[in-house]
Amino acid sequence: MMLFLISVTITVFLIIAALILMLSGKETIDARLMEISAPPPVTSPDIVPSPTSGLARAAAGITSVFKPIRGLVSGSDEDTAYRLALAGFRKPEHVEIFTATKMLLPVVAIAAGSFFGSIMLGAILVGAVVGFLVPDLVLTHLISRRQEGIRRALPDALDLLVICMEAGLGIDQAMVRVGEEIRLTSRALADELQIINREQRAGKPRLDAWRSMAERVDIDFVRQFVTMLVQTERFGTPIANALGQFADTLRTHRTQKAEEMAAKAGVKLLFPLVLFIFPSIFVVALGPAIISIQKVLSDFTK
Repeated sequence: MMLFLISVTITVFLIIAALILMLSGKETIDARLMEISAPPPVTSPDIVPSPTSGLARAAAGITSVFKPIRGLVSGSDEDTAYRLALAGFRKPEHVEIFTATKMLLPVVAIAAGSFFGSIMLGAILVGAVVGFLVPDLVLTHLISRRQEGIRRALPDALDLLVICMEAGLGIDQAMVRVGEEIRLTSRALADELQIINREQRAGKPRLDAWRSMAERVDIDFVRQFVTMLVQTERFGTPIANALGQFADTLRTHRTQKAEEMAAKAGVKLLFPLVLFIFPSIFVVALGPAIISIQKVLSDFTK
């Protein structure tokens, strides 16, 4: 029975892959003709692509095998690359590794579910669904953790930025200095400030570099921070004063959020108290009394 279900699963998978290949064959041919007819891209001889790791090459080999169903499994590469960039993974090979992981985990989960005897069919279904969703859940968790770290470190970074500017540094030099100092507490924010510095050295305008950081991080506070910097840059207002006021606003919001979480703690503790602690208290407090009442009633009936 187990071998029959495994063979049925593999057969269905191969049939679906064959149908997708047949339906997407014309689009593949058209894309290949467009690629051949297009002029070759101009590459600089001085630029040498960095070698990829063995894991990246293995992932690229796996994704090339399942290329017709790649879009159905992981979506577009642009969206995947953007989500990975939000989590701090910016190399092109990270897209291949994530896509290969999302393709392999359901297969591994199905193979593991085939060893569950009587509940094998349910284990295969649950394993396939869980294996398909786990990479997205892990990536979402990494994005949330990185954004939360940047959000917490931003007020302190702004304070350091104000101190550096009041000491006589310009906004660019102050950001470089803050990026070096804040690395111990928030590596993600330090990397973003370092990327801004590198983009400006490469010739990118300052306002565009700040806007790019807001898009890479995708945090409301960072977008507000960039908007404030853009306005002060355009209107010529003192940046140090604006940064100090913005830092105070962020600190106030952080305090209010902490107070909100503290106020919710009582409501969150209500359910564990009712479900776990109160029954134990009732057993300890009323158990001896109930036993005594039962003895009295039994003696009375005799």
